[in-house]
Amino acid sequence: MSDFTMQTGDDGVAVITWDVPNKSMNVMSLEAWPVLDGLIDDALADDAVKGIVITSGKPDSFAGGMDLNVIARMKEDAGDDPARGLFDGIMECHRILRKIERAGMDPKTLKGGKPIAAALPGTALGIGLEIPLVTHRIFAAPNPKAKIGLPEIMVGIFPGLGGTTRLVRKMGAMAAAPYLLEGKMLSPDRAKQAGLIDEVADDPVQAAKDWVLQAKDADIVKPWDQKGYKMPGGAPYHPAGFMTYVGASAMINGKTKGVYPAAKALLAAAYEGALVPFDTAIRIEARKFVSVLMNPSSSAMIRSLFINKEALEKGANRPDVPDQKVKKLGVLGAGMMGAGIGYVAANAGIEVVLIDREQAAADKGRGHAEGILDKGMKRKKVTEEKKAEVLGRITATTDLDVLKGCDLIVEAVFEDVGVKAEMTKAVEAIVGEDCVFATNTSTLPITELAKASVRPERFIGIHFFSPVDKMMLVEIIKGRETGDVAVAKALDFVRQIRKTPIVVNDARFFYANRCIIPYINEGLRMVAEGVEPALIENAAKLLGFPLGPLQLVDETSIDLGIKIAKATKAAMGDAYPDEAVDEVLFWMGDQGRMGRKSNAGMYDYDEAGKRQGLWVGLKDKYPTADDQPDLHEVQNRLMFAQVLEAVRALEEDVLLDIREGDVGAILGWGFAPWSGGPFGWLDIVGAAWAADKTAELASKHGERFATPETITAMARDDASFYGGTGRGAVAA
Repeated sequence: MSDFTMQTGDDGVAVITWDVPNKSMNVMSLEAWPVLDGLIDDALADDAVKGIVITSGKPDSFAGGMDLNVIARMKEDAGDDPARGLFDGIMECHRILRKIERAGMDPKTLKGGKPIAAALPGTALGIGLEIPLVTHRIFAAPNPKAKIGLPEIMVGIFPGLGGTTRLVRKMGAMAAAPYLLEGKMLSPDRAKQAGLIDEVADDPVQAAKDWVLQAKDADIVKPWDQKGYKMPGGAPYHPAGFMTYVGASAMINGKTKGVYPAAKALLAAAYEGALVPFDTAIRIEARKFVSVLMNPSSSAMIRSLFINKEALEKGANRPDVPDQKVKKLGVLGAGMMGAGIGYVAANAGIEVVLIDREQAAADKGRGHAEGILDKGMKRKKVTEEKKAEVLGRITATTDLDVLKGCDLIVEAVFEDVGVKAEMTKAVEAIVGEDCVFATNTSTLPITELAKASVRPERFIGIHFFSPVDKMMLVEIIKGRETGDVAVAKALDFVRQIRKTPIVVNDARFFYANRCIIPYINEGLRMVAEGVEPALIENAAKLLGFPLGPLQLVDETSIDLGIKIAKATKAAMGDAYPDEAVDEVLFWMGDQGRMGRKSNAGMYDYDEAGKRQGLWVGLKDKYPTADDQPDLHEVQNRLMFAQVLEAVRALEEDVLLDIREGDVGAILGWGFAPWSGGPFGWLDIVGAAWAADKTAELASKHGERFATPETITAMARDDASFYGGTGRGAVAA
């Protein structure tokens, strides 16, 4: 069965229906383009056809975009001259789209064309909006759950099949910027208000038919094809347009620090394209798009943020056991973490029992969910009915007996082995034998905590990141005796609440914190060495990290860092490696500067808690050295502090899959998304370079930078992590 089919009714309207077999949402494949092209040719050549409507056979969506698996392979499939092959392929798509746009009209008189409209039942993203943009009128159903937009920038590319050029010409660069540069998506009603689509209709197909039957020649000529067209907001050489592009350039570089190639290429395509006729602008857009596809950053981002992320969310590493969806969840501890967990579960349709020692604390935890819903109502994303429905699923109580019938418990009490053991024993005496008990801990070993359980095979770690309602990653930790059912239960629960899971084996700090802590520590070490604090922070941001290590320690709180340091030192004894870090951390604690929560830390804060700048007292205590390191040395120290821990976690079987390592790093702590994650970054820079650089850093700064055997072997064999699948070259 073909992805596109066409039927012409007695009214003379040809309806082209996009319906990809065995897919819940349409995605564009390379094989579908010539099919669409042929149908358009047939309709334009048929005198009985008065107009065309392009719609979807899916009840709630038009299309989810280009198949990113295809984009990921495009370069490899493009032959010995991949750039030329990519360009030719993209220009062929442009030819088909331009044919739809011109609709058979005479190129000189702009008359004689056939009206073509798009009818969107719901979501239309990426190419799913680029195709409608070439039609002459876009109708959409009033589906409140539908999203309309061009989100390509979010996965390291940009709208390269006309979306950039057409949207800038349709709306002007300033108005188009949120949809192109931020990937902003809108509901149909808001998309109409913004000018992305033309009409919202209860029956978009019928409305589109009615329109094409009465459309005149002038109705189907695009503004940019008309004589005397002027770009909204002004072209680049116009005073207003000049200011727009200068501002856009500053905004992009301010937000991306120059490390995201797609953002720069998009702006270049918009700017250069605005200086030339439309058909030349399309060629410029195609060249810029090819430059992005040829950049290893784009393929790394697509791989991690789409292909690998989607695979993990679909249960790529799930044990082969029956469905374990959660029906009733018990949450022990109604603090910020427990309350957040309760909210996301209730919002996903799960019955929740929220337990705390005091009823006031339990009620406060339920109130946290109410606060999130109230914010959603202010943004018109949540209705009064939805709020009541979600809150109705949360029972806040002190009575442990209410936990009867729960099939999953998530314990989120104080980070103390004794307190957690007490709760484990009390709750296991109440719930059924089939109930899985999960502990939400970020540092305490799962195997140790499981000793308090009478059913260690059903005991597991589920590490949420704060704030729970916003952070997409959940780290699932298997203890030594954790069984497959517990792993499946945790995975199915995380998928139910629409987050991304990774599964790791038990070890100190698991995976995420194992990599985050060395990043913070390296920043603190450099402070003690006299490295300019601003250099440390900006070096990190220029790598694409959302927060520098000093700001991150403020956000997570200095007293927490002190607590972790003391616990780690007690556990490791003489092997403890971070005395130099503790000197800075403990001194800050002695000054009472505990971070953002105390409005005083590595940074100063005003009374409202807004960060003002680095605290001058830091340089008074640790004077800036006259001889400052090179920017790249600071960046390499910060990058390798994390990357080497990721590799060691893989070598020690803490991390089981490089896909989980990359996705977890990006979603968990914002590891340079442009790189595709620590393993993606190593593939970009190459194992040989990494081996040389780590040897250099180790000789200068210590054994923490010693080259792992995995990297040494890969450098010797000219191998890469993603040269294979799963664990890649590591298994070779």
